[in-house]
Amino acid sequence: MDGMVSGPFDHGEVQRATRAAEEAMRPQAVPVNVYEASEALVIVAPLPAVSASDVTIELRADAVRFWSHLRSAAPRDYLVNEWSYGGYEREVDLPAGYGSGLEATLSNGQLAIRVLRGAPAGDLTIQPNHA
Repeated sequence: MDGMVSGPFDHGEVQRATRAAEEAMRPQAVPVNVYEASEALVIVAPLPAVSASDVTIELRADAVRFWSHLRSAAPRDYLVNEWSYGGYEREVDLPAGYGSGLEATLSNGQLAIRVLRGAPAGDLTIQPNHA
């Protein structure tokens, strides 16, 4: 296919392409499912192609925000380019009665966040465990 770049790229090329792509892109919206469990509010979201160390989760008194930077962007001329390896971001408002703690896992491209029931304990930032 004409215009397609193939073959190995050196690490510097990938780093430059990743920085340029992240500066130009808007974070991808992430769909979530949210439900109440006995001791926590559970938020589940798809985050394909990132690792636990790429993801940051922030708990505030009234919301949970999570995001992931762009993992890598090899210099390619895509025919169709509808998603990237990262650049995800989402904020979920919390109902009253949650925020005493925060737990999270990332497994098989699925992020699961548990916001523990109880009075807010203050701002907290964590990374998920790899399950």
